[in-house]
Amino acid sequence: QVQLVESGGGLVQPGGSLRLSCAASGSISLPYTMGWHRQAPGKQRELVAAITSGGRINYADSVKGRFTISGDNAKNTVNLQMNSLQPEDTAVYSCYFWTLSSPTTWGQGTQVTVSS
Repeated sequence: QVQLVESGGGLVQPGGSLRLSCAASGSISLPYTMGWHRQAPGKQRELVAAITSGGRINYADSVKGRFTISGDNAKNTVNLQMNSLQPEDTAVYSCYFWTLSSPTTWGQGTQVTVSS
C-alpha cells in the first residue's frame, strides 16, 4: 500500500505561479513513476507531467515550457512548479504513483484556479 499526501494549489491570477507537492509513503519499490493529472469541469482527465524514478520526464504539450516537474527518490516526493498560469489551467490536480507491482495510487486532488 502506498499513500500520497498532496500540498499546494489555490487561487492565482493569470500569469502567476503555483507549486504543487506530493509525498509518497508506504510500500515503495523501484522503479516507479509519479506525476500529476488534472481534470477541469466537463473535460476528460489529462496527464500534466510525470517523472520516473530513473529521471525520465514527460509533459503534456499544453504545459511545456511553463511547468516543471522534479522528483526526489530519497524522499519519494514530486513537485510541480507551474508558471505563467492561464485560466485554461484551472482544474483539480491529482498526484499519482505507479509501479509494476501495484495498482495506481491517486492523491485526494487539489484545486488550482486561475482567475483575475
